[in-house]
Amino acid sequence: MSLSHRQKAAFADLGLLYAAAIWGATFFIVKEALAGIDAVIMVAYRFLIAGGILLVWLLIAKKPIFQNIKYSIPLAIMLWFLYVPQTLGLKYTTASNSGFITGLFVAFVPIFLLTIFRRRPTVMEVIASVVSLLGLWILTGGLQYVNTGDLLTLVTAMAYALHLLYADRFMKRGFDPYVFSCQQFLINGLLCVLTGLVFGLPFGITTDTALWTVIFLGIFPTLTAFTIQMMAQKITSPLRVSLIFALEPVFAAAFAWTLGGEPFVLRRAAGGLLIALALALSGLPSPKISKRTVDPTA
Repeated sequence: MSLSHRQKAAFADLGLLYAAAIWGATFFIVKEALAGIDAVIMVAYRFLIAGGILLVWLLIAKKPIFQNIKYSIPLAIMLWFLYVPQTLGLKYTTASNSGFITGLFVAFVPIFLLTIFRRRPTVMEVIASVVSLLGLWILTGGLQYVNTGDLLTLVTAMAYALHLLYADRFMKRGFDPYVFSCQQFLINGLLCVLTGLVFGLPFGITTDTALWTVIFLGIFPTLTAFTIQMMAQKITSPLRVSLIFALEPVFAAAFAWTLGGEPFVLRRAAGGLLIALALALSGLPSPKISKRTVDPTA
């Protein structure tokens, strides 16, 4: 029995919620593991593990592994700009600043959607984005000061938004999400290895915690979460995807309070509720800001 569009959309939302939750769960796990592995090399290994597993499956299934690879290369570069500047930025800024600035991708998505993709958001989508940003500010404590690390992390937010939007474009063209994910994983992993070689980073893993964390990151937050994202973006609008992904710091806070042993903070809970409210608002019907289409040649 085939599923209706509404059912498919519901499953896509559940998949994206899983991705946001698993990414949120990694914060306190990765923090401990970084004592035994360089951060950039951790990114390299997790993506190479994910890409390697997916590659084996694609070869067994006799899928065309090089299909549309010219489109996955820029997406992989965006992934590099998503992870490496964020990791480097954490050396110079606070975790709260990093969390807030990374979350600014919620603001960049409608901006890039309008300026690059010539698609006007609806009134409700704009309201939802603003409410989500307010919730993010309350949840993370906002931007306390600006330094080099913050500017590096701003690159991450922009790359995050661009990756989401271009993935949306390619998935809605009918690209194979498994092949496309595999290509991105392997290319980004190799780019991170190259980064490690250029900067002379240590490639060793010195603790068991770091080893098991890398394996966990490769299988769950990378292989399953990113592949599910690609599949969901065949159905879901990019603005809704961005709002679901804005729940990542909410899940991070929830895991920190429960599994991480951190004290419950009412202010952060209120911020999380606002982000959840924004997601609910994004599903409400609303007219376009303007019925006129934007002329790309103007």
